[in-house]
Amino acid sequence: MNNENKNAEQFDEDNGSKKISRSVFEWLEEFVIAVSVIVILLSFIVRIVTVSGSSMEPNYYHNDRLIITAHGGEIKEGDVIVVVDALNEPIIKRVVATEGQTVDLDPETGIVYVNGVARDESKYGIENGITFIHPNALDPLEFPLTVPENHIFVLGDNREVSNDSRYGEIGLIDERKVLGKAIFNIYPFDKIGLAK
Repeated sequence: MNNENKNAEQFDEDNGSKKISRSVFEWLEEFVIAVSVIVILLSFIVRIVTVSGSSMEPNYYHNDRLIITAHGGEIKEGDVIVVVDALNEPIIKRVVATEGQTVDLDPETGIVYVNGVARDESKYGIENGITFIHPNALDPLEFPLTVPENHIFVLGDNREVSNDSRYGEIGLIDERKVLGKAIFNIYPFDKIGLAK
């Protein structure tokens, strides 16, 4: 084999090694960028939370996972939110009323009224007429009540077991305690989709 052929083969091997090295480096660089973007998203824009307990059944069960964001816009009636309670534990609830609205619970029918209008809770997959004050509750709030400025009134979808704004332990939620609004269900897989 003459020197020209040897040099050509050596040149091809060197070029091949450089291409592979460059390719691996470029792939690694893209991977690091992708991981960085995901970390930034999960740290500042969205969070993945795990539901604990049964207070939001039948819509959310224990160990369901969902994505929340603190940048989801104004909090409004029907939103599912995660808040920090008095014990600094995150809890998931549904917004029933916002500042300035008056909430009333009919003790006979279990219907929730906001500004004198009965709420249709069937649109959230729960029955109307299931909201009562438990007879053994230690610190029930008195109704009707008007939600003060920068506060919200929340209920769990599973009213029988939910500790929520009906009771002093949770009470009316200061909006500063809202960690975020549910935007997307990610687990279990058969429930993947927009939060409702």
